[in-house]
Amino acid sequence: MSENVAHLHKPTDPPTPDTAPTVLTVVPDAPPARPVPLWVRSGHAVKTAATHESTRATVRAAARHSLYTLNGGRIVARRAWDGRTGSRYERMIRAAEAAGNLEAAEEWEERLQRFRAARHHRRMDLLHSPVEAAKGVAVGAGMSIGVLVALGVVMALNTGHIGDVITPLTATIDFIALLIRIVRVVWGPALAIGPFLALLALWSVGRKQHAAPAWALPANVRSGEGEPITPSIVVKALRDLGIPALARAIKEMGDAGASMLGPIRIAGCGVEVDVTLPSGVSTNEVQSKRRKLAENLTRHEHEVFITIPQAARTVRLWVADSGALDEPIGPSPLVTDDTMTADYAKGRAPWGQDLRGDAAALSLYQRHLLITGLSNQGKTVALRSLALWLALDKSVQFLMGDLKGVGDWAMFDGLATTLIQGPTDEHVIQVTEMVEGAVDEMNRRIQAPPGTVFPPLIVLVDEAQVAFMCPAKDAEKRPYGGSKANSRYFMAVRKINNQGRAVNVLMWQGTQDPTNENLPKLVREGAHTRASLALGTESQARMALGDKAVDGGAAPNLLRPGLDRGTLVVASDGIAIPAGQSSITVRTHYIDDDAAVAITDRAKALRDGVTTLHAIEREEEHAPLADIAAVIGDAPRVRTKDVLARLAARNADAYGGWSFMDLKRVLDDAGAEPYKSDGVMVVARDRVARALANRNNEGSASADG
Repeated sequence: MSENVAHLHKPTDPPTPDTAPTVLTVVPDAPPARPVPLWVRSGHAVKTAATHESTRATVRAAARHSLYTLNGGRIVARRAWDGRTGSRYERMIRAAEAAGNLEAAEEWEERLQRFRAARHHRRMDLLHSPVEAAKGVAVGAGMSIGVLVALGVVMALNTGHIGDVITPLTATIDFIALLIRIVRVVWGPALAIGPFLALLALWSVGRKQHAAPAWALPANVRSGEGEPITPSIVVKALRDLGIPALARAIKEMGDAGASMLGPIRIAGCGVEVDVTLPSGVSTNEVQSKRRKLAENLTRHEHEVFITIPQAARTVRLWVADSGALDEPIGPSPLVTDDTMTADYAKGRAPWGQDLRGDAAALSLYQRHLLITGLSNQGKTVALRSLALWLALDKSVQFLMGDLKGVGDWAMFDGLATTLIQGPTDEHVIQVTEMVEGAVDEMNRRIQAPPGTVFPPLIVLVDEAQVAFMCPAKDAEKRPYGGSKANSRYFMAVRKINNQGRAVNVLMWQGTQDPTNENLPKLVREGAHTRASLALGTESQARMALGDKAVDGGAAPNLLRPGLDRGTLVVASDGIAIPAGQSSITVRTHYIDDDAAVAITDRAKALRDGVTTLHAIEREEEHAPLADIAAVIGDAPRVRTKDVLARLAARNADAYGGWSFMDLKRVLDDAGAEPYKSDGVMVVARDRVARALANRNNEGSASADG
C-alpha cells in the first residue's frame, strides 16, 4: 500500500499552499480471478453438447427408427384387423354416404354381406375340421406305410435279402429323426433371433410408410420436393385447407376419403385429378385456397392450377412435377421446319404447349386478337410468332404499327404494306390514320357485290396503350386517344371490331397493364381471342380475359412476373380447350430476332415483292372553316343544304361524304352555329367571318408568343 501513496499528512496540520496535499489515485492491486465453479462449466458443456447438430441428428435418428418399429406394428395390426373383420367395408360405406353416392354405398354393403357370409362358412367348417384332419392323417399314414412296405418287398425280391423289406421304412424313420435333431439344434437360436427378425419386419413397414413425426424424418423426406401425388396426399391436402365443412366430411369418411377423387391421370409434366366436393362445400372456396393447397401438396403456388369442369360440385386439379414448369419447352416448328407454310382459313398457328405437354395451336380465321400483360413478359414475341406463321400464307396483307419503336417488327419491312415504328404522338397520328384507312377498305369491301372473296387484311398495333393514352388532337379538336365517341383511334378500332370480321379485316392489338384508361371496355370485349401474360391483380385479369374466364379458374395474376415469361392464359374458341373449362394456359415458343428474320425471308420469297410504306400519305391540307366562308361568298346567309353542295363541288374528295352533322360539328366548334331562318337551317356569313377572324388572331398571338 505504501508504494501507491507519495505523501501523508497528519489530520491536525493546517494545509498551506506549499504544503497542500496532492490528490493521488490509489490503485489497489487487482484481485485474483475467481475460479468458475465446476458445475457452471459442466452446465455449459452439457448445453453445447445438447444443442450441437450432431447431437440433434442422433436424437432424431433414434426417435425416427424407434417410431418406425412402433408405428410399423400399429400398421401391421390394423391391416390384420382389416383382413379379419369388415371394418374396411364399413369405412367405404361411410365414405360413400358422406359423398352422397348411395349407389356406391349399396354396392359396398353387398360386399360386406358376402364377406360376413364367407367368414361364417369358414368358422362352421372349423367345427368339423379336427375329426376330418384326424381321419386324413390316419389314412395318409396307412397309405404311406403300405407304399413303403411294398417298395421294400420289391427290393427284397430284387436282392434276395428278406431284410430289405423294412429298409425303406427304416430309412424314412432315420430321416424323420434327422429332421428332429436339426429342429432341436435350430430351435434355440430361432427363438433367440425370432423377435429381432419380427422387429426388423415391423421397422421395414414403418420406414416405407414414413411412420414418424415430420421433425424426426430425414431432410429430403421432410422437404417433400418431388413427392409423387397419390390419393392419400390429395385427400390430406384438401382436409388441411381450413374449410370446416370439407374437413368434417373427410373425417366422417375415415381413411377412404379418396372416394372423392377421380382417377389420377398423367397430364404432360404433371398429373390431373377431378375432385367431387361433398355437400356444403363450394368450388370457389377451394379456388380461393390455391396457395395453401399447393403447399399442402408440397408444390409452389404456380405449380398447381384449379379449374371448374362441367360436372357439378367438382374441381379439376392439375399438379406439376416439382420444378417442371421452370424447364423451357422446345423450339417452334416455324424454326425447325423450313418447309412449313400457313393457311389462314383452315390452318392453326403453332403457338406452344399446354400444361399437359400437348401442342397448342391457334386458329386465326376471322378472329380479332388481343394480347395483354405486364411489361417485359413476352407479349411482343407471342404476338409476333402468330404474325410470322400467318406471313407464310402469301394471300395475307399486313398493316402494322409498332408504338414501341425499338425494332421488334423491323423484319416485316418488305412484307407489310405499312409499317410505322415509333412512340411519339406523331407516330400515334400515323397509326390512327392507318387504322382509319383500314376502316375505309372495310367499308369498300362491305359494299362489294355479294359473294366477293377478299384477301385477309391484318391490322396490327403493338403497344396499343400508347394510342389510347395519346393527348394529341387534330385540326378539328378531335382527340386521337381516349375512349369517347370523338376519339379517332378508339372509334376506328371499334368499327373494325364491329364489322371487319365478315370481310376478313381483322384487328390485332398488344397492350400493357390493362386498365379502363389504356384499354377501353368496348375494345377489349370486341376481341374473339383474348390472351394474357402475367398481371398484377385479379381486376386486371378480368379486364384482360373477361369475367367468365376468371370465374372459371383463369388466373394470369397468379403467374410469376419474370419467371413465367411467355406463359399465356388464353380464352378463345380458336384453340382446343378441355371440356367444361373457359380458358387454357399455354407456354409459348420463343422465336428470337434472328430466327424471325429467317422466317420473314421465307415469307418474302413466296410473294412477288411488297413495297412497305413507313408513313401515311396525307392528302392536301384543307381548312373547312375557310372553305365554308369561301362558298358563302357575299350572301348574308346560305342554307346548309346549299353550303354542303358547294363544298362538295369545291373539293369532292374532302367534302363529298359530308352530312349536315359534319357541317354542324365544324361550325359549332368555331362558334358559328347554324340557325333557323324562315323554317330552314342556314349559315350566317358574319358568324363564319367573325369565327375565322378570331382563329386567325389566336394563331397570330401564338406565333408572337
